[in-house]
Amino acid sequence: MSNTKGTLYLIPNTLGDGDVDNVIPPLVKTVINTIDEYIVEEIRSARRFLKKAGIKKSIDELVFHELNEHTKAIETKDYLDSAKKGKNIGIISEAGCPVIADPGFNIVQAAHVANIRVVPLTGPSSILLALIASGFTGQQFTFHGYLPKGKSERVQKLRELENTSRQKNQTQIFIETPYRNQQVLEDILSACQGNTQLCIACDLTLETEYVYTCCVSEWKKVKIDINKRPAVFLISST
Repeated sequence: MSNTKGTLYLIPNTLGDGDVDNVIPPLVKTVINTIDEYIVEEIRSARRFLKKAGIKKSIDELVFHELNEHTKAIETKDYLDSAKKGKNIGIISEAGCPVIADPGFNIVQAAHVANIRVVPLTGPSSILLALIASGFTGQQFTFHGYLPKGKSERVQKLRELENTSRQKNQTQIFIETPYRNQQVLEDILSACQGNTQLCIACDLTLETEYVYTCCVSEWKKVKIDINKRPAVFLISST
């Protein structure tokens, strides 16, 4: 048995049901055909992505390990065993790049501890795409993940982000579960000052992509339905 350790590849996924060729580089398609073991959030969707990306191996011959919010730490202790023995392994996100707003950082951390090479592959990141399309500063920005679920806590957090943006000249970025998007938008419009700039980036890289930036007072005049549409919210206050 070889003493050479394998590589952990961080494999980007599409951001929706768009054309794989539009957003996934050829190198990713090459790499997936060198791997037969994957760590994924949901096996069914991972299999579907691999088929769309043109994997040549039989899907039924691949090994999948699930890693999501229901996975216990003890269940992941063997996930890198094959890499320790010389095989390459891939982590696939449900959408976009692995680890960002996704589980998996602990696996990457464990790979570094085990001296397993980690290779991030290029692909779409909704957070970075939204930032560069927003017109807000990319020199100073913070991604906050999900805001609190409760309305009062969420409103308080929005006001804190607005103040932080103003004090530090820093773009504030966050996301929400798609079915709560409209509620979040309503809270932003009620909690933030009229001159605060808001960008909403929906369905990035898809045919229905929508990116729009204007001040909160102008947003109150905009009619938009972002319910159940993957979206990134960005605010900038000066």
